[in-house]
Amino acid sequence: MSSGKTDNLDGVDYSLVVRDVTMDSHPAYTGEKRFVDTAGRVEKFQSKFSRNRGN
Repeated sequence: MSSGKTDNLDGVDYSLVVRDVTMDSHPAYTGEKRFVDTAGRVEKFQSKFSRNRGN
């Protein structure tokens, strides 16, 4: 289904298909927002997967 809208990319016109993602149309969408701690993620990854250098 085309929306009747087109977009020009590198000199070629393409038809646009508009898709909305809602909690009714997406099975993993819960509607709740979660806070993600990004400050400590790298340190947690490094400590979890670091190898002992002394061996």
